[in-house]
Amino acid sequence: MNFCMKNDLILVFILIISMSDSVFGQEKRYSFEKGLMGSPFKLVVYAANDSIAELAAAKAFGRVEELNEIMSDYRDGSEINRLSAQSGSGKWVPVSKDLFEILDISLSVSKKTKGAFDVTLGPVVQMWRHATRKGIFPAQEEIAAAMQKTGYSKMKLNRKASSVLLTQKGMRLDIGGLGKGFAAEEAIKEVKKLGITSAMMDAGGKIVLTNPPPGTDGWNINISNGSDSLKALKLSNISLATSGPTYRYMEYNGVRYSHIVDPVTGIGLLFHVRTTAICPNGTISDALATAFSVAGIEKTKKMVRKFPGTTVWLVERKGDRVAEWNTIKQ
Repeated sequence: MNFCMKNDLILVFILIISMSDSVFGQEKRYSFEKGLMGSPFKLVVYAANDSIAELAAAKAFGRVEELNEIMSDYRDGSEINRLSAQSGSGKWVPVSKDLFEILDISLSVSKKTKGAFDVTLGPVVQMWRHATRKGIFPAQEEIAAAMQKTGYSKMKLNRKASSVLLTQKGMRLDIGGLGKGFAAEEAIKEVKKLGITSAMMDAGGKIVLTNPPPGTDGWNINISNGSDSLKALKLSNISLATSGPTYRYMEYNGVRYSHIVDPVTGIGLLFHVRTTAICPNGTISDALATAFSVAGIEKTKKMVRKFPGTTVWLVERKGDRVAEWNTIKQ
């Protein structure tokens, strides 16, 4: 075979590879789901091939599992439970970057919402979990005793040393109100490291979105008011969280109590129906879905101004009627 013929064959081979890349290298939709943090986590990515998509899923879910080891209040040896165990000791406890970051965010939200969001409600949440399993409404004395161990002002943070002081004995932190949003944000960061630009992580209703799917102008997202109204939105590079007592609640003597506890009374919300918060950040949207649920419509109208770029759809019962307020543009 002469030199010219070899060159011709090489050129043909390169052309075939290029054609294959253009035909088969287009981004395809891949979907993965895994049970994590007590909820289904669903990841959708648009990737060039199976290998990249599968690696993205492994990295994303692996990051969530890593965070669960740190933040789960269900695991005795988790970092957050080890921190809670040192409450009232007078010690500043050094914590990991992840735990400090989420506690720092939570404290900021607590201050801006005047306590409508509070990660120190762990003793009250634990009490209600036990009550729900037993089907017994807690005595007022038990509620009062649990409430004495709460209050976001009792959690102090030292940013320079990344350390935390819990000032009262018996405190227990519970970041269930923003943990999934934080995990979804972190999972998407792992996906982006692989060069994937279009992805969605749905962490049990806490959703983080990046660029739209290829050839579209947004992700198709449907949100409900909890009964008969539905909004179909096209969203991208945004996060949203929806909260409501549809599946998690306690019913006692014909009264339904939400799984979301009012930090003032220590009792599950009675009038909350559904809240959706749409924000630039998944951790904040998760926290605000809880905070706005607690605050109710009138207080939320003032509160939302402290969170630029946030829109909300809030539904609550007022007597025999349902009241709604939303700033979501369709």
